[in-house]
Amino acid sequence: MSFARIIQKIHLWAGLLLGVQVLIWMLSGVVMSWFHLDLVRGERSAFSAPALELEAKGYASPGGVIAQMDGATTVSLRHFLGRPVYAAEAVGESALFDASTGERITPLEEEPAREVANADYVGKGKIERLTLMSDAPHEYRGKQPVWRADFDDPLHTRLYISPENGRVISRRNDIWRFYDFFWMLHIMDYVDRKDFNNPLIKAFSAGGLIFSFTGLIMVVMKKGRRQIANDFQFIIGRRRGAP
Repeated sequence: MSFARIIQKIHLWAGLLLGVQVLIWMLSGVVMSWFHLDLVRGERSAFSAPALELEAKGYASPGGVIAQMDGATTVSLRHFLGRPVYAAEAVGESALFDASTGERITPLEEEPAREVANADYVGKGKIERLTLMSDAPHEYRGKQPVWRADFDDPLHTRLYISPENGRVISRRNDIWRFYDFFWMLHIMDYVDRKDFNNPLIKAFSAGGLIFSFTGLIMVVMKKGRRQIANDFQFIIGRRRGAP
């Protein structure tokens, strides 16, 4: 088989394989461009509260907090549901303590988790279900167990709340799920949907390079170097002579 025939076959098969994925890239890109990220992330239904000032008063000693949490690395003072708390962090663990008494208030029970969900949400729906999950669906992708609050709004908003620190970790809705499907197709990570450097995308990127390179070789072989040089000089000459 001649060299030209080998190049043509490589170019053809590379084009066939790439063509399908390029179509998927274009389709997923168009679909994702329709939606604003603040809608996808549920930020339009999230309450943005101004920073609250902490009162200058006597708080429990942070040392007592550290004593209750083995391996604590940081302890900070913040508000939680209208009261000052100590937020303690350790490797792989976090907790909240009442800043006035030093009493540990996490993991959160159902009622404070419900308060967190209602305080964060500003949409028109109401909580129809609040569940402590140890096997949350793939859309969450975080540490478990986790509280999930389902709202009855048209987008079926779902809030995932950490029982350890009382923060809303993730906001999900039906648009996010639709968007996430096309995001998966776009980056070709069909498992975690977050790896831009997975083997598939590397392989198709290399295939694109091969397709372009073999196409260039075919053009050179078909037209010849002299004809390409003449065409290039003609184009340059026309550009220089253009008004």
